[in-house]
Amino acid sequence: MVSPTLALLHTSPVHVPVFEGLRDQDHPGFALRHLVHEDLLARARAEGPDAVADDIQELLEQAVAEGASAVLCTCSTIGAVTEARAAAVGVPVVRVDRPMAAAAVAAGRAVAVVATLESTLGPTRALVEEEAARAGRPVEVTTVLVDGAWERFEAGDGEGHVRLIAEAVDALEGVDSVVLAQASMADAADRATLPVPVIASPRPGLRAAVLRCGVGGKS
Repeated sequence: MVSPTLALLHTSPVHVPVFEGLRDQDHPGFALRHLVHEDLLARARAEGPDAVADDIQELLEQAVAEGASAVLCTCSTIGAVTEARAAAVGVPVVRVDRPMAAAAVAAGRAVAVVATLESTLGPTRALVEEEAARAGRPVEVTTVLVDGAWERFEAGDGEGHVRLIAEAVDALEGVDSVVLAQASMADAADRATLPVPVIASPRPGLRAAVLRCGVGGKS
């Protein structure tokens, strides 16, 4: 029997060690294959996610041909268009932020979506509203763009990036949960002190994708 392999579609190489670390903690020995294509995010930001849909399908088809049992898209900006290609490629395609959105909806009506890229706000807000409709729960979504944080991230200033996000989260009022819209924001979940769930996508997203491969892991 061939062991399952999960392909991960990234738009930044910084995500590779993050998901490798989570795999080692929660799903030891599980095979991951990383596909890093930074150009997808640049083009999606400039032209819209649909502009890269055909390229994404080619990458998914290649991943399946090379043995992927499922694909996890770790970029929120292109998550919806990637997920929509699942039927065409014949294996599960998971967007990393869907389990996070479901958890946020379960925590209460008022959900804040915090992002460092404006292109992520719309897709993530739509995802939270979709999960709320699926769960039959009312939801009120507010969005926050953290000015300057993405520039810190691109410059390699991880500490400054996390600090700005955590400060933006802690300034929120009247929310039941907070969604950190991008996988790159995950470290801010532990830094923020707001007394509501501050949810990052990598761990629940990886867990969901591994389960779609038909394999469990530690909770």
